[in-house]
Amino acid sequence: MRNHVDGLTSPHPLGPTLPAMFAEDDFAQRFVGGIDDVLSPLLSTLDNLPAYLDPWLAPPDFLDWLSHWVGAATESNEPVERRRAVIARAAGLYAWRGTARGLTDAIEAATGYTAEIRDSGGVAWSQRAGATRSSSTPSGVAVVLRVPDPGAVDRAHLDALVRAAVPAHLPVHLEVEQS
Repeated sequence: MRNHVDGLTSPHPLGPTLPAMFAEDDFAQRFVGGIDDVLSPLLSTLDNLPAYLDPWLAPPDFLDWLSHWVGAATESNEPVERRRAVIARAAGLYAWRGTARGLTDAIEAATGYTAEIRDSGGVAWSQRAGATRSSSTPSGVAVVLRVPDPGAVDRAHLDALVRAAVPAHLPVHLEVEQS
């Protein structure tokens, strides 16, 4: 939470900016000193805004907001460094969204492990609506993730990540195996 910080002084105190008639007024100086105490955390946050927007420098409690802002799929219970990595790679991942490379990169960013992607690659078309498929090869994507401890992988989160990265019309089969 951004709030009062003991000992934080305002980089732009209001007292010296008052008209001359208030320069010697003790009450006026104390009054605007109180305003300085309230505004100093806000001014500090604004002065450090680039650090808040950098996932490697942002405070941990700011990462949830930042992940939503860039559309990164992170969970609050994940390690902070893993969340920072996913957020940092989010923009680059969008360039490859819907491709095998994009899916591999998204899974690697989220888990730290490289997945094997098996795409059927099949395409079927017809000049007639509702025609049956002429290909006997089933379409879909199979994702195989090999990790040292399959029980440590949040399958629901991984499944949601894979389904968000794969075109909606493709069936997905997800396997998590021990390496």
